[in-house]
Amino acid sequence: MINNEKEGRLFNKLRLLMKRLRGHNGCPWDREQTHISLKPYLIEEAYEVIEAIDKGDDEHLKEELGDLLFQILFYIQIAEEENSFNMSEVLKDSFDKMKRRHDHVFGKKKARNAREALAMWNAIKKKER
Repeated sequence: MINNEKEGRLFNKLRLLMKRLRGHNGCPWDREQTHISLKPYLIEEAYEVIEAIDKGDDEHLKEELGDLLFQILFYIQIAEEENSFNMSEVLKDSFDKMKRRHDHVFGKKKARNAREALAMWNAIKKKER
């Protein structure tokens, strides 16, 4: 959760960095990337996160989560350039989905344990399809 101005500024700085890398005077390699060309890097970063978790290496996990976040920002930047969707839409859709799927927290139904919570989540997810 961005719970202070510093985190918000850092997040915005990272977004601006990505925008600059993709900009006219930015990085030629970054400017050439597409959603398709970035797929191997997204998978690689996800595996590196898992590896850090498996090793119990919090410092490495922190680094790899940053790399994974940067990949996500890369995808969003490309989408914004293509006028497909933007950061606000991604954040709103994610918020709405997570709130909707946690009916046992935000709705009238309650889960007594993790198993019930997962069953409720899966039932909501199935209805969405």
